[in-house]
Amino acid sequence: MVDFADLKASIEAEHPGWVVWRSDAGRWYATRSGDLTDAQLGAGLAMTLASDDEQGLRDQLDGQARADAGG
Repeated sequence: MVDFADLKASIEAEHPGWVVWRSDAGRWYATRSGDLTDAQLGAGLAMTLASDDEQGLRDQLDGQARADAGG
């Protein structure tokens, strides 16, 4: 079994600018380390993401990376 600290480090390395944590209930979260403008929020970028599992969080982060890049 992979240690959470290793998974966290891997996700954060793949997605700079995000901080990852897991709740006591086991839900996965990521939040941006910087602020977004109102325009960015209106364009669908998120400050915080939540998922029931690691893969779901990775998928959401990938989607945010695409949106950050404008596509």
